[in-house]
Amino acid sequence: MDQDFRESGDGLVPSPRLRTLYNLYLILVVWLAILPWFIPLALFSPPVVSLLVGMPLLALVLLAVWWIPRYYETILYTLQEKEICWKRGVWFRQTGIVPYNRITNVDIIQGPLARIFGLSSLRVQTAGYSAQAPAELVLAGIVNPEEIRDTIMGHVHSQSPLAVETYGGSGSEVASIREIHSELVRIRMLLEEGLKR
Repeated sequence: MDQDFRESGDGLVPSPRLRTLYNLYLILVVWLAILPWFIPLALFSPPVVSLLVGMPLLALVLLAVWWIPRYYETILYTLQEKEICWKRGVWFRQTGIVPYNRITNVDIIQGPLARIFGLSSLRVQTAGYSAQAPAELVLAGIVNPEEIRDTIMGHVHSQSPLAVETYGGSGSEVASIREIHSELVRIRMLLEEGLKR
């Protein structure tokens, strides 16, 4: 594993650059969303109004500055034998488990600012996922996304699909299901060709 997305004693933790990226997001929010309207308000309104608006804003910004490193310290992913376990959260702790046999796809996402820091996120999608639904799990702050994705997909390919496990199928039954699937795909292609004629 890459040094920046490293194994801790309990699992995988994101790169420390993720903390820096979150701080940059905060600076951009203050610079682009707060200062353009707050500066004119402070210059052209009574001081009492400026204080009544400015003090809560300052408190929110300071709270975000305090919260970012604490949130980063809570993020932990564990790639276990049959599932990915994750936890995070400062005040409200969140934990979850994503079984490998439900994972259908793992996408690598990298925005422009994350690209500057050499960071990516992995979006883990599971059975029942649709384009409108959020991903089951997002692993953020990854420097080596291809390596982590390949590790996860290696676990996925080594597991029996959910439908086979539910059915209680063995290895030979899995092979039979794959053969049936291949035959159905061929039949569909023949039917589509026949309709085009």
